[in-house]
Amino acid sequence: MPPALLSRQEVIEKLMLVVRRAGYDGASLAELSKATGLGKSSLYHHFPDGKDDMVRAVLEHLESQLRESVFTPLRAPGPARRRVEAMVKTIDDYYRGGREACVLGNLVLGTSRTRFRRQLQSIFDEWIDALAGALVDSGMSRSVARARAEDAVIRIEGALVLAGAMGDVSLFGRALKQLSSDLLASSARRS
Repeated sequence: MPPALLSRQEVIEKLMLVVRRAGYDGASLAELSKATGLGKSSLYHHFPDGKDDMVRAVLEHLESQLRESVFTPLRAPGPARRRVEAMVKTIDDYYRGGREACVLGNLVLGTSRTRFRRQLQSIFDEWIDALAGALVDSGMSRSVARARAEDAVIRIEGALVLAGAMGDVSLFGRALKQLSSDLLASSARRS
């Protein structure tokens, strides 16, 4: 589709591909322009504050996607196990079994770490809160549920980093394989 006909959402999705691969510091304006098919002046027209605006738009889009596909389903009625398993499957699909880098992970590196801290923290907080809520619904105490939710996000994000660094997606698959069972195991057995 010619760049002039791309919707704002399509432009943001193309920007997200670059940010996902290169992070903030590695995403040059030339790369962002090439990915969207828009000239630098057109990008500045849509995103007056330049790359910062683009990345904020990417984070807002990602947050919306995660809210729809992960956070809201975790908060939906129904058995906690089903909601947690659905989250794990969605995460596995989204990262293509560990083949795709994490936008969030790439943005907590370099200068973007402080630049977008509030947005990054908000996304991670919502994910952890939604997952902890599902675990509380399974009968777990709030403190144990929160700790397990944090550990799950650490496990997911860490596995993405390690799988990427080692060139071995099976590491990501292994991290996800037992995640649902580990999250929902009774507190007495994990102590």
